Amino acid sequence: MERRLAAILAADVVGYSRLMGADETGTLERLKSLRKELVQPRIAERKGRIVKLMGDGLLAEFPSVVEAVQCAVDIQQSMTGREADLPDDRRIRLRIGVNLGDIIVEGSDIYGDGVNVAARLEALAESGGVYVSEVVRQSIGSNLALDLEDLGEHRVKNIARAVHVFRVRFASDEIGPEQPGAGAEARLAIPHKPSIAVLPFTNMSGDPDQEFFSDGITEDIITALSKIRWFFVIARSTTFTYKGQPVDVKQVAEELGVRYVLEGSVRKAGNHVRVTAQLIDAATGNHVWAESYDRDLSDIFALQDEMTQTIVGAIEPELGSVERARARRKPPDSLDAWSCYQRGLWHLFRFTKADNDEAEGLFQRAAELDPGFSGAFMGLATVGYWNVLFGHAESPEETLASAFTAARTAVSLDDKDAMAHWALGRVYTQMGESEAAVAELETALAINPSFAHAHYSLGWALLLAGRMEEAVPRIDQALRLNPHDPSLWTFLTGRAIALLLLHRYAEAADGARHALRQPSANFLTTATLASALGHLGETDDARAALEQVYRFRPDFSGPLVVRLFRFRHEPERACFLDGLRKAGLPD
Repeated sequence: MERRLAAILAADVVGYSRLMGADETGTLERLKSLRKELVQPRIAERKGRIVKLMGDGLLAEFPSVVEAVQCAVDIQQSMTGREADLPDDRRIRLRIGVNLGDIIVEGSDIYGDGVNVAARLEALAESGGVYVSEVVRQSIGSNLALDLEDLGEHRVKNIARAVHVFRVRFASDEIGPEQPGAGAEARLAIPHKPSIAVLPFTNMSGDPDQEFFSDGITEDIITALSKIRWFFVIARSTTFTYKGQPVDVKQVAEELGVRYVLEGSVRKAGNHVRVTAQLIDAATGNHVWAESYDRDLSDIFALQDEMTQTIVGAIEPELGSVERARARRKPPDSLDAWSCYQRGLWHLFRFTKADNDEAEGLFQRAAELDPGFSGAFMGLATVGYWNVLFGHAESPEETLASAFTAARTAVSLDDKDAMAHWALGRVYTQMGESEAAVAELETALAINPSFAHAHYSLGWALLLAGRMEEAVPRIDQALRLNPHDPSLWTFLTGRAIALLLLHRYAEAADGARHALRQPSANFLTTATLASALGHLGETDDARAALEQVYRFRPDFSGPLVVRLFRFRHEPERACFLDGLRKAGLPD
């Protein structure tokens, strides 16, 4: 057994099974020709050695990492225009990964972590792309004039540590080297905002009569996603052309110019149905989200509506999280309006004054870069709302007035943006204008029924208006739609306050404790717990909770509660304050 350091190149054919299914003999002949005429000569020119050929790929080693990367680039650039006489879906395309690492040599074969990482990089790579590891990027330094895009760290199969991935950008194509061929249209550019294609859900029931159910869910999801203004959604008429065909997700994403693909299936047995769905980041092949749902099939249309709302409600926050992570990886001086907005949202959901200030600066920059971008003004309105709600504002009335102006601007820029109406509804809530708040939040939900934050905010507005019985189901719907939201603690705190005002003190205390177990929970949650425990007569625990409040807010007092919680009616205000007085809050 021999060990040595080597540069490893792993390559395979994109959509090999599909190509073989369409023309087995022709694909094999063309693959042999590609290897003989292009791949093998390029590897030999760069002093590499082909370790082994697989059905749809190969593994090669090089003594120099510079030569390995240059070989990968040479191969992909030489593929440009190849097989231009064939339809786009019949052409052979490659994806390549390059790594530098320790390998084990046994006979003519090689093994080890260095090989495994190269294979995982190849699997992540897009059609026509070259992906390299961090150690490769460091090793080539300035020896090759390459533009490398940082794709961040990725968890990959059978590798314990995260792999930091870089993509080679080619001068001929902003995304990769692949060209569709002479006379064909250029490959579609990926939009700045999240772009998604929903493939027809597969009917796994074996019953052709159930096609209408699987197609109906697909169509409803496309329609619901299209109502979310920060999504770019491919139309049903386009995605349904893939119905009944074996598909390669990366290939579909490239053909349609999207970053994300949603696919799923429906399986019915008797009066029971299982719906599965998975959201894939086509650039990496990673699953962003996956879930399955089991339901009784009593009312098929009601079930279809429920599945649509549940799936869309889960997808939106997951994509938001991915987009915020992507924006945070970008260098600050390269941020466009969308990236500023996403990075601002990341700070916004950390719920600290410093993060609110940082978010405000990013939203202002987004508005300067794109004055017509509704989201930037929505963000500014939300920063102001939270600064007032959490007691960070030096001049609450001035801050609220600025937030109101920003929210109105967001709505005027895009009246069909649910988040703009949500922001305006929140500001109205803090201004004590309950009817206007409820109207705006109901408008937001009419635009996007799966908007968990709008459900919660409507519940909060109803709560402050004294309509607690109506508030709880709204907050419960928010929790159901988005049980992992970064602001989950606010959902749970709002629910606990509603239960407290309904005099269900034990449930309120349990809810507040649950909220306090979430990240970012603040003194408002602890104050709710103190009030509930005060009403329950658990004096020692109530006093301990109130002491915790003082640690976060030494200025905590009855007047502060009145200012922050804009209860419209005296009984609700008195109930909350009475529990705090029983916990030890001075009159």
